[in-house]
Amino acid sequence: STALMALDLDDIDRLYRGHAAYLLRFFVQRTMQPEVAVDLVGETFAQAFADRAKFRGRGDGEALAWVFGIARHELSDYFRRGVVERRALARLGVQARPFTDSDYERVEALASLSSLRAGLTRSLADLSSEQREALQLRIVEERSYAELASTLGITEQTARARVSRALRALAKATDHLEGAPGYV
Repeated sequence: STALMALDLDDIDRLYRGHAAYLLRFFVQRTMQPEVAVDLVGETFAQAFADRAKFRGRGDGEALAWVFGIARHELSDYFRRGVVERRALARLGVQARPFTDSDYERVEALASLSSLRAGLTRSLADLSSEQREALQLRIVEERSYAELASTLGITEQTARARVSRALRALAKATDHLEGAPGYV
């Protein structure tokens, strides 16, 4: 077996060149926002570069799994801080550099968004009307579970269950659609 290794700049560069496009698809399919996905790819590899001396593994397979672990952490952080940051930036009137049409086309092609959209549309249609309505209120309209329960005339626990079941069904559908390798 290969000895434990730390990563160097060449290793990070090789991982980036070999897997950045897949990582971009991973992020786009989860955020549905090309600009965010591009930023998250950059953040993932910046963090991998910053922490490269901490990696202790054997070979590119373990290094790639480590990078995808960083990617999942970056995605989780994005969702956790996203709503607060977007609202703060909007209040300050700060806007990121807008994507051009060619930027969108490139990212959408890399992420196979057209097939993902079709699959998500089918998956949404397969949800019960109660689950679709709960998702609309919670995810799209960003309402609290208490508001959701009140609006739908159900308990907060039932509201949480509907949203959870709907999200699990959609996650299962997107995992199937993207054909993710086992290490993601």
